[in-house]
Amino acid sequence: MDYFNAFWIGGLICALVQILMEKTKMMPGRIMVLLVCLGAVLGFVGVYQPFVEMAGAGASVPLLGFGNVLMKGVKEAVDEQGLMGLFAGGFKAGAVGTAAALIFGYLASLIFNPKMK
Repeated sequence: MDYFNAFWIGGLICALVQILMEKTKMMPGRIMVLLVCLGAVLGFVGVYQPFVEMAGAGASVPLLGFGNVLMKGVKEAVDEQGLMGLFAGGFKAGAVGTAAALIFGYLASLIFNPKMK
């Protein structure tokens, strides 16, 4: 049942974002920033964590989940370090995912030989 919930909730998030892209004139970069900020706000309010517990990877993998991870890292760092944690917490929390995306993106570019348009 966990796989099913992750699949349909992740698909629903992607479908809603696709509708947003089709029905508005927003550029994809702005939509990505909107999703990260929305995930951070929902995480700050405390709504996103119960959503992640129900949906699993369907809610934690999309950009909404990245915003939530950044907010959780900032919260923890502020509790530990005070005001300086506000600046360091997001970097520490998002470092592994960002590094993995860069490394796997680079490896994919070596394997598939991308071409400029």
